[in-house]
Amino acid sequence: MKPLPALLAATLLMTTSISTTFAATDATPPDVAKKPHVVKAPFGAERQDEYYWLRDDDRKNPQMLDYLKAENAYADAVLAPLKPLQDTLYKEIVARIKQDDASVPYRERGYWYYTRYETGKDYPIHARRKGSMDAPEEVLLDVNALAEGKGYYSVGDWDVSQDNQLLAYVDDAVGRRQYTIRFKDLATGKVLPDEITGVSPNVVWADDNKTLFYVENDPETLLTVRVKKHVLGTPAAQDALVYEEHDDSFYMGVGRTRDDQYITIGVHSTVSSEERYAPAADPKTFTVLAPRARDVEYDADHFDGRWVIRTNADGATNFKLVTAPDNATTRKQWKDWIAHSESVYIDGFELFDGFTAIGERSEGLERIRLLNKDGKSEFVKADEPAYSMGLDVNAEHDTPWLRYSYTSLTTPATTYELNTVTGERRLMKQQPVLGYDPSKYTTERLWVTARDGTKVPVSLVYKHGFKKDGTAALLQYGYGSYGASMDPGFSGPVVSLLDRGMVYAIAHIRGGEEMGRAWYDNGKLLNKKNTFTDFIDVTEALVKQGYAAKDRVAAMGGSAGGLLMGAITNMAPDDYRVIISQVPFVDVVTTMLDPTIPLTTNEYDEWGNPEKKAFYDYIVAYSPYDNLKARAYPAMFVGTGLWDSQVQYWEPAKYVARLRDLDTGKQPVVFRTNMEAGHGGKSGRFRRYQEMSEYYAFMLDQLGLAKIN
Repeated sequence: MKPLPALLAATLLMTTSISTTFAATDATPPDVAKKPHVVKAPFGAERQDEYYWLRDDDRKNPQMLDYLKAENAYADAVLAPLKPLQDTLYKEIVARIKQDDASVPYRERGYWYYTRYETGKDYPIHARRKGSMDAPEEVLLDVNALAEGKGYYSVGDWDVSQDNQLLAYVDDAVGRRQYTIRFKDLATGKVLPDEITGVSPNVVWADDNKTLFYVENDPETLLTVRVKKHVLGTPAAQDALVYEEHDDSFYMGVGRTRDDQYITIGVHSTVSSEERYAPAADPKTFTVLAPRARDVEYDADHFDGRWVIRTNADGATNFKLVTAPDNATTRKQWKDWIAHSESVYIDGFELFDGFTAIGERSEGLERIRLLNKDGKSEFVKADEPAYSMGLDVNAEHDTPWLRYSYTSLTTPATTYELNTVTGERRLMKQQPVLGYDPSKYTTERLWVTARDGTKVPVSLVYKHGFKKDGTAALLQYGYGSYGASMDPGFSGPVVSLLDRGMVYAIAHIRGGEEMGRAWYDNGKLLNKKNTFTDFIDVTEALVKQGYAAKDRVAAMGGSAGGLLMGAITNMAPDDYRVIISQVPFVDVVTTMLDPTIPLTTNEYDEWGNPEKKAFYDYIVAYSPYDNLKARAYPAMFVGTGLWDSQVQYWEPAKYVARLRDLDTGKQPVVFRTNMEAGHGGKSGRFRRYQEMSEYYAFMLDQLGLAKIN
């Protein structure tokens, strides 16, 4: 491996000079040992993985830990000149946050629930008031107190018993997403002695106010494998097994129906679903709503004496809504209600006494359709060309008011209530962004034609005064996996980039569901490369249209978006000046060949099972770790968490080690490991901005924008 040279000046279009803040340094990247290792596929294929030894499931190997610490020390050294810029960015970002903020209260079973923050504190306070917001406050959880003295802390879920007297909550003090259930008596404020470890963040009370249903994780794979029930005051070791899932390609969760009549157990994989239900008043026997079938997905809710089910059955690729009788046990009992559409994707629904609210997607944008009992429907209006709209917390069904959320790249998160009878709309809250004036920024939506002729939507934002002359710097973000749609929403930290003249773009590439289910299907399995080429084609189109200079483009993605970053870096390294890759899934083949790695088996229908040669060959052709070669790479900032359970730390560690061996260029590669966090980085509302400010400063420096105003 080579030492970091001084960064050289680059010439931009229009002969603009770009220089970096980095000075020549004696810091040398860690030169970690290579140890021969062969990774074998069942059908005989072999790959050399000289850094395989960096994997340590227990996170205790001294050599491995020394390497990660050395990389952190190296990152400290090379980023030291940017510390003033990092501090400035952090102050800017935090200054926009209203520190003594609170959520919009919602009413449930006679109480108003809300979450609030106090000035200077990192964590929320969950509270409620009985009857009205004028009543005395009851603090359910002060997460600041619970997190005191801990490097990481997260409350993953909490649920109040039906009699409003008891609280069950799940917490994680490591970042590994192995949670512990705890109980609190809300009348006395005392935490009860009952404690259940090794669970997922998902709990539901039965009607007896003493029985709690929860999901137990496998301690090694972290898969959700068993539903159990705990009776307060009894040992957790005696908790009864309610259901066990033996197919390790499924995730599992518990819930309650809209009418509170049933407790449900839902299991789902990438391509199929199954739901069970039992009376919440006497949840002894769970009945299957409809047996699972390959390529049939469904999710159900119960209301007004019937089941309402969203499903892709019978070729409804964009999903439809069907109904079923109260005692349904088979798909033969389903009746179509809202028909399937080739152009409209049904994302979800909420049931009310007088209407149904349906979340939809059309032409890459979200919308909410209101369907009245008389069959008439109308859409909730949007105010901008590129936006995100969705159903908000609607805890009660006996109301004509629909609560929904709205945001765009220029509009902070906003909560509205709409009276579905009178048409009155009232603003409940717009997230305060101190010092921000939305009139100074413009959001735009355009379409880019990909290399195969597909039209890809792109959302952009920039500050007024921007000139489309091919000289600006651009940050392009993407994800493109699991059918997750990256809708255009407001980001306070992005304002710091816009104020420095940058353009921010979201590429709505295949692999998400912005354009419906086919958009997802055309970006997974043996179509996965479409995700990467879409992103590259968007970059090249934006440069060609003058939104950015060719050598002032940054790209950013995390997790599966980190896979995207690794792929585009190998496929089109000259298109990007700097890459920000957070918790990146970059060693696809080795991970997918090992079912002991957490969550691997759930992913076979997303990436393909490389134990089969066709999938193996396809994945090897794009896997970032396997396609590194001797060439000049862009500057990179790679981040991970030691306790990450979704993308194990050793993937980016191996990737950076091999990259250092092969990179013939002169751009810096920084690898930062958070030793106290997992997939989501640091906990707390302020601490995560410290991480963000660090990689923002690195990016701005590479783009010639490191000057501190």
